[in-house]
Amino acid sequence: MRTSIAIFALLCAGLLTNEAAAEETKLAFNPTIVLDADTANEIDDLYAVVAALIEPSWNVVALNAAHWQTSHWTSPTSMEDSHRLNQVLTGHLQMQVPTKRGAPARMYDWGDQAQHSAAAYEIIKQAHNMAEGERLTVIALGALTNVASALFIDSSIADKISLFWLGSSYDFEKEIMGTTDFNCIMDTQALHYLLNSSVPMTVIPVNVAYDMQFDYAETAQRLKGTHPLGDLLVDRWTNHMDGSRQARAIWDLALIYAMSDPEWIETTQVRTSKDYGDRDITYISQIDGEQMYQAFFDRFEAYLAK
Repeated sequence: MRTSIAIFALLCAGLLTNEAAAEETKLAFNPTIVLDADTANEIDDLYAVVAALIEPSWNVVALNAAHWQTSHWTSPTSMEDSHRLNQVLTGHLQMQVPTKRGAPARMYDWGDQAQHSAAAYEIIKQAHNMAEGERLTVIALGALTNVASALFIDSSIADKISLFWLGSSYDFEKEIMGTTDFNCIMDTQALHYLLNSSVPMTVIPVNVAYDMQFDYAETAQRLKGTHPLGDLLVDRWTNHMDGSRQARAIWDLALIYAMSDPEWIETTQVRTSKDYGDRDITYISQIDGEQMYQAFFDRFEAYLAK
């Protein structure tokens, strides 16, 4: 996810009290997954969505569209743009994963704060479909509007979902959390609502995900001409508003591979401040970006070879 202000975020006032555990924690989650993505916002979402959909050990039961309507560079129909692109991706992969429209904008400020959408109700439905004692895994790659709205509508799903999210920044040396990155500011109401909930959260901050770097020349060489989807992934890079970059962070992909390949990451437990729930959150503190980078091409090529 785009985050041109990630560096500034590290300088923000501390919002967490760090009680980080010294030992590494391991990511555990149910492979039944709802994927929530603002796919049309940037380049990285497409790569992450593809990686998640072709992961053989996962069962992605729904692909939700998220908005980025709060951004200065938004389109008039940001959620709908993501929804249409989600359908293009599932079409190229010949998958029948349900695609759901999400909230067109952030949560409301008072009253019924939820954005009622097909995506929010899909999260609720899939959560209640889980067996007793099991949690639906929700992976959010953008604004948290759909997830928080689902929880606002039906608070009982707090015991039935686990959230994995790309967002915030965290300075592990200074023990400071920042919340001015792109995904946070797209819906601060949703962020606060989830942090003050009991929903288990695992977060990869943007300053860690930044290590997931792609080189344009190698990306074009390995994807262009392999399949129409490979062409789309390359064309998305060049046709984007800042398409002249020769390298870029593929932020969202870092979260997907952190979950599918936990041997490539390190994690720590952080205790939130009292105004943010006073509870533990798992933070991904380090990734092996090079392993992840090569894995995308190898797995994409292997999927096409089936």
